[in-house]
Amino acid sequence: MTRVYLVRHGEAEGNLFRRAQGQYDGHITSLGEKQIALLTGRFRDVPLQAVYSSDLSRSVQTAQGILRAHPELEMKLDKRLREVHLGVWEDEPWGNIEHEGPEKLYYFNNVPEKWSVPGSESFDALATRLREVILELAAKHEGGEIALCSHGMAIRAILLDTLRREGREVNPGHGDNTSVSVLEVEGENIHAAVLNDASHVPTELSTLARQEWWKHEGSGELNNMRIEPLLLPEEKEIYTDAYADAWRFAHGNLEGFEPQPYYALACRHAQAHPRALVKVLRGEELAGVVELDTQRISGGNTGWIVLLYLTEKMRSRGLAVQLLGHAVSVYRSMGRSAIRLHVSTENKKGIAFYERNGFRQVGIDAGVSAPLLLMERPI
Repeated sequence: MTRVYLVRHGEAEGNLFRRAQGQYDGHITSLGEKQIALLTGRFRDVPLQAVYSSDLSRSVQTAQGILRAHPELEMKLDKRLREVHLGVWEDEPWGNIEHEGPEKLYYFNNVPEKWSVPGSESFDALATRLREVILELAAKHEGGEIALCSHGMAIRAILLDTLRREGREVNPGHGDNTSVSVLEVEGENIHAAVLNDASHVPTELSTLARQEWWKHEGSGELNNMRIEPLLLPEEKEIYTDAYADAWRFAHGNLEGFEPQPYYALACRHAQAHPRALVKVLRGEELAGVVELDTQRISGGNTGWIVLLYLTEKMRSRGLAVQLLGHAVSVYRSMGRSAIRLHVSTENKKGIAFYERNGFRQVGIDAGVSAPLLLMERPI
């Protein structure tokens, strides 16, 4: 018998930004790095013979955490351990997906064998390729113990397939980031011995503990915001009100604020790229505005963020990172390697937010009412 440890990757950008990332190659987050460090400790006393990983970077980085407990081993990559291909859903905000097709999202979360969208991989095909690679690697390491790093829906697919073959009416649910399932493989038989165990991750470092969508059988959750174009001139008032409120939040007053020059620039930005000027909605309520200057290349191959704005009602809810996710999505698709922005030295909360999310100060420039920190984040 071969013991197979099936490990979900640490928290990645798709989890944080609330975007659908199947075979889209998103990065591990700072929380994911902490989860992976705990995974290292979990595997320190497990006598592994081999460590395999999907070739997607979030899985590779997770496998590297296991290898820190076993420096004598080398990672081996296998594309069959990849996440399900999400077709037209790839890198779309979950809020948009739910708004445009709530039934499809319900199937994806609750009855995945009924789910499909244009260009996607079927759940049956996903389960088949996972079963194939698990049986092959288990036979290669017969009688040993191996770790396979993979992805949430891929792991769910093989667990459901295995449980049904065993005649067990058990719903494995959704595994947390770095959760570990244990499969016992003998010949063509797979037994699911442990399902989605994340006992090494305390609640304060759990990804699922911060989310609601998996706790009920609805299609999604209200905090998955959607992103739509902000149309000018039709929605000029939304834009100018947002910029004025952002200015007031950063500086404490509207001294020095002149709306017309900013509006004129916004019109140019919107014409330059279809995703450069967007409104962010929570349900049907305006939650924020994002503005990007896609024609400006600052500091080499860097994308410029003009405005990340949340309405006062939406602040301090952990939602702002989804706006950042939009900027990352746009500029990564354009081949940019980093993003930059200005933040007023008076905007202490803004500075703290950007630092928490991977920005560092690379300069300081003059501003209308206070100096502006120039901050940069690799993408």
